Amino acid sequence: MARHSILDTLHDSLRKDALEGLQAMRFPPGQVLFSAGEHCRGLPLVLDGSIKVQMTGASGHSIVLYRMGADDICTLSIGCLMTGRGYRAEAIVEDEAEAAIIPRGLFDRLMDQSAEFRLGIMESYGRRLDDLMLLVEEVAFHRMDERLEEWLQARAAAGQSVLNITHQELAVELGTAREVVSRLLKELERRGQVRLARGRVELTGLRKTASPA
Repeated sequence: MARHSILDTLHDSLRKDALEGLQAMRFPPGQVLFSAGEHCRGLPLVLDGSIKVQMTGASGHSIVLYRMGADDICTLSIGCLMTGRGYRAEAIVEDEAEAAIIPRGLFDRLMDQSAEFRLGIMESYGRRLDDLMLLVEEVAFHRMDERLEEWLQARAAAGQSVLNITHQELAVELGTAREVVSRLLKELERRGQVRLARGRVELTGLRKTASPA
């Protein structure tokens, strides 16, 4: 049986109908759940694992918009279901994940018949919108070298001394070109703050200046 907090907002009979209508599936790492341009077939509820949602611009550069873990709801899907428009980003499984899909017709019914479910959906949407506004602020107003150091310092503060990540993957996290990330990492290495290897960034001096994330 699918366990997700949004389902707990439903009264017994409606929750029973919802559980019967859910389509739960497991997905391996690298699986694309949806792509830009596709129409939304339903609302994904993440039960476990990790899924990232990223957007690719006309320049070919990508940026991670947000990640979903256990008990998360796909915010982009909420918007697509409410507007009838297609996705403008893609969702990719990072760690093996399980998700339950609420079909479009059932989603419309739950939104119509349960004020608690509707409020839960809108609260989830609002929280993610706040996160996306912070991301826009970072991209628009912070220099890339500052954003890279802050990103690395947050991992160092969390106790991650070694990151198994490529320059391209790091560029996607920050929404820039691989060449830019490589140049900035080289400068950090010259200053003794990181040590670089293929597919690996070791945090050295950054740990001394890191603050809690």
